[in-house]
Amino acid sequence: MSAPSRTGSAARVRGNDLPLRGLIALALVIDAGVHIHVAPGYQAGSSAGIGQGTLFLLEAAAAILAALYVLLRGSRAAYSVALLVALSAFAAVVLYRYVDIPAFGPFPAMYDPTWFFEKSLSAVAEAAGAVLAGIGFIRAGRTVRADGTRAPRPTA
Repeated sequence: MSAPSRTGSAARVRGNDLPLRGLIALALVIDAGVHIHVAPGYQAGSSAGIGQGTLFLLEAAAAILAALYVLLRGSRAAYSVALLVALSAFAAVVLYRYVDIPAFGPFPAMYDPTWFFEKSLSAVAEAAGAVLAGIGFIRAGRTVRADGTRAPRPTA
């Protein structure tokens, strides 16, 4: 009887996390879709800087790439990227909802004191994606025993 290979164990962990990865990817795709949809209405901005619509499209691209990465890879790095993208987008929408930050550098003032359906949907998806990516990050740090059960992370 041979010892179980580490790659087999890692594949089992990633396979078991497929529903979680799918939910994270779905949250990021919803976020990206909303940003792509509303970007044209927010394009007006400083002529010397970056328009808010352009920032929305860049955020949508980051969300799509993070969704693909976490869906295909399922590693701690993938969960970290998904967490960073989702949490930064959520923080931005909440910050610019409640705080009137003036334009700085090439970035326009993006204060928007209203909640509407797309904005709310995006915020909920971003928050859910961040929480789920955090769970995935924690779960990915655990090792798998030979019998397929999870063992706590070793402390160094």
